[in-house]
Amino acid sequence: MQRVGIWRVAELTLEADRRHSNPLYDVVVEARLRGPGGRERRVEGFWDGGKTWRVRFAPDAAGEWHYDIVCRKGADPGLDGRSGVVQCVAGEPDAALFRYGPVAVSPDGRHLIHADGTPFFWLADAAWNGVLKAKLSDWKAYLRTRREQGFTAVMFVLTHWRAFLGDALGERAYTGAGPIQVNPGFFARLDAKVEAVNREGLLAAPVLLWAIAAPDDRNPGYSLPEDDAVALARYMVARYGAYQVAWLLGGDGDYEGEKAERWRRIGRRVFGDGHDRPVTMHPRGVQWVGVEFRREEWFDFIGYQSGHGDSRDHLAWLTQGPPATDWDTPPVRPVINLEPNYEYHVSYHSRQRFTDYHVRRALYWSLLVSPTAGVTYGHHGVWPWMEEHAVPPDHPSSGEAPPWHEALHSPGSISVRHLRSFFNGIEWWRLRPAPELLLAQPGGHDPAEFVAVGATAERDLVVAYLPRAGEIGLAGREMPEAFQARWYDPAEGTWAEAVDLGEGWLRFRAAGERDRVLLLEGV
Repeated sequence: MQRVGIWRVAELTLEADRRHSNPLYDVVVEARLRGPGGRERRVEGFWDGGKTWRVRFAPDAAGEWHYDIVCRKGADPGLDGRSGVVQCVAGEPDAALFRYGPVAVSPDGRHLIHADGTPFFWLADAAWNGVLKAKLSDWKAYLRTRREQGFTAVMFVLTHWRAFLGDALGERAYTGAGPIQVNPGFFARLDAKVEAVNREGLLAAPVLLWAIAAPDDRNPGYSLPEDDAVALARYMVARYGAYQVAWLLGGDGDYEGEKAERWRRIGRRVFGDGHDRPVTMHPRGVQWVGVEFRREEWFDFIGYQSGHGDSRDHLAWLTQGPPATDWDTPPVRPVINLEPNYEYHVSYHSRQRFTDYHVRRALYWSLLVSPTAGVTYGHHGVWPWMEEHAVPPDHPSSGEAPPWHEALHSPGSISVRHLRSFFNGIEWWRLRPAPELLLAQPGGHDPAEFVAVGATAERDLVVAYLPRAGEIGLAGREMPEAFQARWYDPAEGTWAEAVDLGEGWLRFRAAGERDRVLLLEGV
């Protein structure tokens, strides 16, 4: 009898009687599970080459899990009718993902939580090519470093796409179209790297279908017919859905207006019969998908991309546009910026490289203009997994990037460590945007100077981000009579006392030139 720890992946290996011409379409294998306390689940299996099929699932309770295998579509006596038992044992896991359980949406719809209700702070790194391209030993070293730096999730692509046209052997995830032929060897070479993400205590956030417009087959979310896109996505969900993941169904696509209907149908067909891992979309830059998807049952949180621009319009879109104005539209969903300014990436507008300062500014803005749920960081040398100094493939205007191992310890990643430390010290999940507390908004004239303010309903916790050190005035009448005020240096991770200068309202001045964070806590 197979034994597995709670929330860990149990794998059933099945042998078909014969080979099928196109297993992706000809046969659908399903495990019907019966667990402790009357739990019942259905989990789809996947073809793994030749006559081999596998079913992966993660038990959520200790005890015996009985399974029966059925062919929901097609027929094969070697697969249909198999049964057995998996023993789930309670352990003492060290990683939060296995101690508190998988990630889901909180009951109030404002942030993410673990299965036991513990808040989960999304702090992801964009490593789009990492699982596809990295050597396993390098990937493990990268994950270990990111965990130590405070990251909680890693985003990556699961198929060939515009920036990596095949895996390390030059093979593609699939061939053909109408119908496609999936390549199980491609995905088998990714398995250990996907598993390693969870082993390091990080949430895996894969893009299933990269969707940017291209006149060829580089991006499956754009080029594949709908039936093929659904079949490919379902295959990956079956293969990796037992891991601790959050799905990004589409990557970098245009999902507005009429184009959204195709993706709504794909989402329903991939996840609509029930899903137990959160799902979102990753859109192109400065596109808001809340309107198109927030009423879809399979759509769990609003992911957006503020992108790699620094014009007044781009900065204003982030600080005063949909992320700051549409977060309270029902039905509410957590709001997370999945792609702000990447460190060392060349700006679309100024043609200057984004520094750790620009990264911090985008991160703190993103966390405070919407209810605080999380944010993603990216470095220009990490996302394409550069092995040497060069311009990333198919991104000629983004500028030369350093190797991933040099980028790993950048000033921006140090800022991320300090950001995680700051939010770990407060009940961040209670914060809501509170621009009304600010007496004067310098960002009204220049979006680059926008001051973001978040606060709890009780005003016992207030966080304000100033892009430049200087003076800030707050409406004191809404604050508790007794509070502690401190300045936080987000570049250095150091604290200093904040002295109220008075004069009828709360007025504080931060010394220096760099950005600062003001924290007020009721006592």
